[in-house]
Amino acid sequence: MKIVSYNVNGIRAALKKGFIEWLQSVDPDVICLQEIKAQEDQLDLSVFADAGYAHNFWYSAQKKGYSGVAILSKTKPDHIEFGTGIETMDFEGRNLRADFGDLSIMSMYLPSGTNMARLDFKLNYMAEIQGYFNELRKKRPNLIVLGDYNICHEAIDIHDPVRNKNVSGFLPVEREWIGNLMKSGFIDSFRHFNKEPDNYTWWSYRANARNNNKGWRLDYGMVAEPLKGRLKRSVILSEAKHSDHCPILVEVD
Repeated sequence: MKIVSYNVNGIRAALKKGFIEWLQSVDPDVICLQEIKAQEDQLDLSVFADAGYAHNFWYSAQKKGYSGVAILSKTKPDHIEFGTGIETMDFEGRNLRADFGDLSIMSMYLPSGTNMARLDFKLNYMAEIQGYFNELRKKRPNLIVLGDYNICHEAIDIHDPVRNKNVSGFLPVEREWIGNLMKSGFIDSFRHFNKEPDNYTWWSYRANARNNNKGWRLDYGMVAEPLKGRLKRSVILSEAKHSDHCPILVEVD
């Protein structure tokens, strides 16, 4: 199964930039989207069905034009889980899960910590989602959580670790959390295959950052340990330019 994850920074804007043509060229079995910034009734769903993704599921934030996640699939999932059941996070539409046989795929959009209030919200979300994963994996051990984590794990994952050491997304508490997530039984699938620097998934729109590759690796395909033997590939699709992020791809048997 070929799975793609993409923070599109507005699905309606991405559609105007050739998103459907790109999706058909990459041809994943499943694509997880984050930051869709749209309600389902604001979209023409036929364009996704015509592209081969008749099974598309949208979990929007209560606030219009903000946040939200989606999963598009070629085949019908056995089950779709909207949200987590945790009231403090679900109103922002940040978690959507599709189950295919013994495999569970989640699209997750972890909050950013743009100010102190949002940083507190992010830290609370991080604590609650870790507990949620611990319980979920008792029932669904073959879990893949793809999406925008809004955290760089190591210095290798950010273009300027020294200057950004006190910036949300690279704070010690955030880096420790993502490290603990892996210690709890998840594999950073990209680093499983690639240990090289200068591999990023997000670039600021300012100062020509993308052309100069001054980026951050914020998007991850975290694969639960039981799937380690089924991991085939994990790459960053940096040529896609419908957003300030680029997509990632994970392939499993």
